[in-house]
Amino acid sequence: MHRVLVVDDEMQMRNALYEVLKRRGYEVIAEGRGEDAIGRLAKERFSAVITDVKMPGMNGLELLRSVKKIDPALPVVMITAFGTIENAIEAMKEGASDYVLKPFSPDLIESVVNKALSLRQNEKDFGIVTGNEKMLDILDIARGIAPTLATVLIMGESGTGKELLARFIHASSDRKNKPFVAINCASIPDGLLESELFGYEKGAFTGAISSRKGKFEAAHGGTLLLDEVGEMGAHLQAKLLRVLQQKEVDRLGGQSPVSVDIRVIATTNRDLKKEVDAGKFREDLYYRLNVFPIILPPLRGRHDDIKLLAEHFVSIFNKKNSKKIKGINRDAVKCLQSHQWRGNVRELQNVIERAVLMCKGKELLPQDLFYGERFEESAEQAERVSEKGSLRDMERELIQKTLRSANGNKTKAANILGISVRTLRNKMKEYLSDGVSIRCS
Repeated sequence: MHRVLVVDDEMQMRNALYEVLKRRGYEVIAEGRGEDAIGRLAKERFSAVITDVKMPGMNGLELLRSVKKIDPALPVVMITAFGTIENAIEAMKEGASDYVLKPFSPDLIESVVNKALSLRQNEKDFGIVTGNEKMLDILDIARGIAPTLATVLIMGESGTGKELLARFIHASSDRKNKPFVAINCASIPDGLLESELFGYEKGAFTGAISSRKGKFEAAHGGTLLLDEVGEMGAHLQAKLLRVLQQKEVDRLGGQSPVSVDIRVIATTNRDLKKEVDAGKFREDLYYRLNVFPIILPPLRGRHDDIKLLAEHFVSIFNKKNSKKIKGINRDAVKCLQSHQWRGNVRELQNVIERAVLMCKGKELLPQDLFYGERFEESAEQAERVSEKGSLRDMERELIQKTLRSANGNKTKAANILGISVRTLRNKMKEYLSDGVSIRCS
């Protein structure tokens, strides 16, 4: 059962909201002061918060900001009798899920709460767990463009969750009950990719013993995801451009085009603009795909999400493997947060899955994380790093201290750090490119 926290200083309104939501099947807790509500949120779990804007003491906007510090993903619905466009905009900027003017009907408040809860559940269903401000902005943008037909180009490093976001957009759109068809353009040779995308008629080539629909036709009425579209060859780029322009496909060996109603989402881990400049990607196709670009940040740029995601994956792999791990040891968290995560969220997921399998106790320890591979900094070393500054500053300080203790011997320093000499040299070059030198003594 969903638990909803209602906050309103007016007893009559508070009781009315309580009764409406209770009858709709929610467990409801009501508070008359924002300060009391924050006290509850610090100790108890809720699915959503409904708060009045104008209250003595802590007002609604102040409560909203405090809620987002405790649980950034918790939906907060604002209600007020003194609504203005400026107030609504301010509330939405602060992270409110919705803004409702008094008086309102019971059906409206139920609809607003259901919408807020479904959006949060939708994000969880697709593994999009985040408290990072940039990622939350991206999800807001994704929800906004989901109902449109705009072609979306999602860019980001491997493992950042590009396909998850594509599925989230589809599930948030009017096409959610229609097919979602994905094809990885990097994993299929061009010759086979053409028939997979466009389909073929019987006898179109040796082995074509019957007609077959391609991915475009299979996605009719729904969404087609072109994963790693930057890997597509020039010939297929031209055919793809025609489909996007004409909304019809030509099967291999076909006599007439087939109309398709599809929404296209493309992903890439390449800089397609650079590919265009290098003559490797068609400029006209780039602009067709780049109608609405979204750039996903790497995990190392979402430091505040590492612990949140790790705990999420522990929960998933607990259920999958019938384990009862309750959390992550503080030193293990430091190790996770000091790692560079070149494989992004996918790498973190793999590390946590392995750690859950290795764990013998009630919480994950640093040694559970290190099975089969070593992070670039150990738990003990991570503790010695200054808590001030960015991760990059912390890493540089650690390398500098280790080199000093090794009297400038790179091989010895690399062994202490648990990395290769080559990695150490590359790190030192990175810092030089930033205009910062590493002193060995």
